Amino acid sequence: MSDPLRPRASLRTAVVWEVLKDALERQVKAAGPEGGVLDVLDTGGGTGAFAVPVAALGHRVTVVDPNPDALFALGRRADEAGATERVRGVQGDATGLLDVVEAGSYDVVLCHGVLEYVDDPAAAVRNVASTLRPSGTLSLLAASRNGAVLARAIAGHFAEAQRGLADPDGRWGEGDPLPRRFTTEGLTSLVEGAGLDVASVHGVRVFADLVPGVLVDTEPGALEALLQLELSAAELPAFHSIATQLHVLARRG
Repeated sequence: MSDPLRPRASLRTAVVWEVLKDALERQVKAAGPEGGVLDVLDTGGGTGAFAVPVAALGHRVTVVDPNPDALFALGRRADEAGATERVRGVQGDATGLLDVVEAGSYDVVLCHGVLEYVDDPAAAVRNVASTLRPSGTLSLLAASRNGAVLARAIAGHFAEAQRGLADPDGRWGEGDPLPRRFTTEGLTSLVEGAGLDVASVHGVRVFADLVPGVLVDTEPGALEALLQLELSAAELPAFHSIATQLHVLARRG
């Protein structure tokens, strides 16, 4: 597995990384950019968990994030990976995205873990979509409402699970750290409302957040077996409803 992150963390990112790598390869073939180099935008990309590995593949990546400390860490991470010249950090957010980057300038745009926090998710998706070139690709990752309900129920917090199930934003209580979560239908509706075509939907962390860490850390071969199970289940719609996150791949045109 080529995930650049730590082994345990790879359970949380492997599905998205594999889908994203395939999307980048397809985009290179479809767009035919000079030298096979894509222009990639990572909005809310923080310290570069995805941006730096994408740059390591040879692409040019612009990271937009409101946190200056995260952008500083991004620069350090890019330097350690020898990708400084291919990574650019810009302070900003999805709401004012077009104030800091040009519309129609990117082949691939990442929007991971952003919609949970913005005031207007529909406007944020429209802004992100507007930065795509014709036939560009959007990678959208957001928290799943149903996955959170399942997690609260398994933990024995049944009242919180009930509240999360009934709440329009999928919040399970005052202590919930996320302002909102999404269903598959909700996310795909936002994407289509922004004028993009949904190419695929994947469930992310279907099992990883439910399996006790001690099993993964101590049982020989358990990590790789669980990783393969995650990759297999991600594509099956039946498992989308219990995933912790939902990943939507969409295209313009």
